[in-house]
Amino acid sequence: MATDFWESSHYKRWLVDHATLRQARTEDLNYVENSEHIEFFSIYFANAIAKLGKKLGFRQRVIATATVFFRRFYLKNSYCETDPFIVIAACCYVAAKAEESPVHIKNVISDARSVFSHDYYGVKYFPTDNTKLAEMEFYLVDDLECDLTVYHPYRSLLALCTKESATQLERTEPEAGELGTGIGPEDGQRYWGTGEGRLQLAEGALQTAWLIVNDTYRSELCLLYPPHLIAVAAIYLTLVFHGPTRAALELQLSHEEPLPPRRSARHAPPQDPVAFLASLNVSLPTVAAITQEILALYRLWNRYKEDAHADAAFAFGAQTYETSAPDNAISPTTLSQVLLRMRELKSTDTSHPSNGRPVAPVNKMLERTQAAG
Repeated sequence: MATDFWESSHYKRWLVDHATLRQARTEDLNYVENSEHIEFFSIYFANAIAKLGKKLGFRQRVIATATVFFRRFYLKNSYCETDPFIVIAACCYVAAKAEESPVHIKNVISDARSVFSHDYYGVKYFPTDNTKLAEMEFYLVDDLECDLTVYHPYRSLLALCTKESATQLERTEPEAGELGTGIGPEDGQRYWGTGEGRLQLAEGALQTAWLIVNDTYRSELCLLYPPHLIAVAAIYLTLVFHGPTRAALELQLSHEEPLPPRRSARHAPPQDPVAFLASLNVSLPTVAAITQEILALYRLWNRYKEDAHADAAFAFGAQTYETSAPDNAISPTTLSQVLLRMRELKSTDTSHPSNGRPVAPVNKMLERTQAAG
């Protein structure tokens, strides 16, 4: 396993550009009437992974890894040729192993059947045979090229913020490989600028940044940008979204001259969060681009309407914009119907093409996952 992000397979093979993402969805766009529905699939499937992960008792990191595996798999495959729900189950199963939190294959099958049998998913015949999931695991790992080490923004977020605040989140023991992202004392200047000190955030502010990172997995950001830049963007948005932090920052910036430091040794002078972010040795235009993509995700998410209680436990984005349902809202039921129709049209084209000659499946994996669905 690579101990440095910049030498890892994550950085070298699994960061792509927007053109690659568009190319990956080319075939799906041939079988959908409204191309906007493809954008909603990012939220739809990420929520499905989160629900199955919570049913299985996974930590957030395992759910995040499963989501990354799902995104990577669909860089090479299309929704209309595979059964995304058996892929989701396989991603959760493999992610649990990769993150050293293994679960029994029978539990994954049982809980997946329970979660996906909900009316709005429309999965009537989820496999009961363990070998189906075991087969899908093999095809998944093959498409992932056995690259199972995933770097996440969480450790970078905690490295940038004060340890006193970080301890209030969840139990985050050091994780192998994460400290190779440029936060060690010997190479802090390479990525973080001076490497001196950390940003002091209140407990509530750091929790907001953590939730923003969670939300980014409902987009393709994990395929587009290094995790430490996503963490910096989450901190930047926290300065805007977290009311008390924003108010304190506005008060600080309203003074033309810096506030005099307190003489008491127990109270350090107030930090300048803007100066702290500016001192980081990262591309601020890239951070700004990530920020805009997160805001675009929240605008899209505002139109995605599940049950009122569905995402309350793990979503920050649902509270970012107004909660009233817009006229053009999209529901999981609608997306399930769109997905079913896409797969039916693709199956028809494969069996009865215009030239009258049936087309063989692209590979055995697609044939078997289609049958598993």
